[in-house]
Amino acid sequence: MTPHTRAFKSNARTALADPQLAKALAGLPGGLVAQRAAAKARVPEFEQLRDAAREIRDHTLAHLDLYLEGFVAKAETAGSRVHWAADAAEARAIIARLAQERGARLIAKGKSMVSEEIALNQHLESLGIGVFESDLGEYLLQLRGETPSHIIAPAIHLSQDQVEADFRHHHAHLDPKRNLETPEALVAEARAVLRERFLAADIGITGANFLVAETGSAVIVTNEGNGDLSAQLPKTHIVLAAIDKVVPTLSDLATLLRVLARSATGQDMTAYTSLLTGPKAPGDRDGPEECHIVIVDNGRTEMLKSGLREALRCIRCGACLNHCPIYNAIGGHAYGWVYSGPIGAVLTPAFLGTEEAHDLPSASTFCGKCEEVCPVKIPLTRLMRGWREKWLASPAARRERSLVAIWAFFAKRPRLYHIAARLGVAALGALGRTRGAFHWLPFAGGWTSRRDFPAPQGRTFQQLWTEHQRGVPDEH
Repeated sequence: MTPHTRAFKSNARTALADPQLAKALAGLPGGLVAQRAAAKARVPEFEQLRDAAREIRDHTLAHLDLYLEGFVAKAETAGSRVHWAADAAEARAIIARLAQERGARLIAKGKSMVSEEIALNQHLESLGIGVFESDLGEYLLQLRGETPSHIIAPAIHLSQDQVEADFRHHHAHLDPKRNLETPEALVAEARAVLRERFLAADIGITGANFLVAETGSAVIVTNEGNGDLSAQLPKTHIVLAAIDKVVPTLSDLATLLRVLARSATGQDMTAYTSLLTGPKAPGDRDGPEECHIVIVDNGRTEMLKSGLREALRCIRCGACLNHCPIYNAIGGHAYGWVYSGPIGAVLTPAFLGTEEAHDLPSASTFCGKCEEVCPVKIPLTRLMRGWREKWLASPAARRERSLVAIWAFFAKRPRLYHIAARLGVAALGALGRTRGAFHWLPFAGGWTSRRDFPAPQGRTFQQLWTEHQRGVPDEH
């Protein structure tokens, strides 16, 4: 996936002008947000669970080498073969080699954000290897040539009418008079089409929500069962996971699962929670004949060393996206890469660099809602602020530094600051006598293009406070 993060501002303007996107995102407060609130209310100890989940993730990251070695030992004992990839290119090369050695022509792929991160599909297809997404949302996006707009609901931006139109176009071999007017009919058609491909797939690739060091198991959680089909039906199963996915024990896994589903979709537990441990054993009727696990670093070790360790707590629930007023206004594609919302504003600069993604940490009101709902309590606003500071310190941020320097000049001189504020308020008050007079202001077009800027009402706060201290009666 080619990053388009430099175009964030223009992407955001385009998104704000899209009525279909606005209609789709309007369902978030009454959907995933309300469902999380209801799920939380059913568990009185939810805050204690969040604390426990945070402690598990912090402990694991502090001893990551130990638990990764433990996971590898158990996985290989169970019959899996583990491969290490330092970066995206090495991960792609390993998986491509495994596919080519087995003469694979078709790969069934479960939902995986890491595969998006390393642009796996594009690489395999460039080698003539077919890949089909088995998650319904990802399948819809694959038909449209789009990327996910949400971590757990990749096609949240699409309408039912758009899905129907895509199915009629891409499933042209089916009866053109068939009824596709209900969600149930669309799901049934997707299931029938994908089932044929599952049976034809030579290799199945899945991500992993967690890797359990105690057992050598890869854990996937889904609501469709597509992950199980991708892992169990083909002869070869490849697990693609980042180094931060490891957890110490099954007990730790249980704690994380309790906060994951509730934070993501408001469910007590997802419909399918599968622990995949090696290939099938002699006598087993189902399962792959061989299992390979590709563990990817791709910059995460540097994050551990650079003060971004807390961001690696993330368990990809998407709650910060659902509750973010910025994401709710522009959706995920505006962010221009794999990860969107508050967590994307933290992760993307780490992966791509601040020059490529410096606008993303500024796409926040700092309302703190993302931290309030994060199941592992990542300090997202502080981490975003850190990226802002790093960008301001770079040579490329001359314009931003100049603006901050102008403000600092006045802020360091209170009397001058108060004089400038009084003059500004007086000028604005004279120009706009009534609320809503300002539809354009210098340096404030982002605000006034979509809402009124109220005209100041008389004196500044400092003036009013000084008069209050002196006992001057308030005219209002």
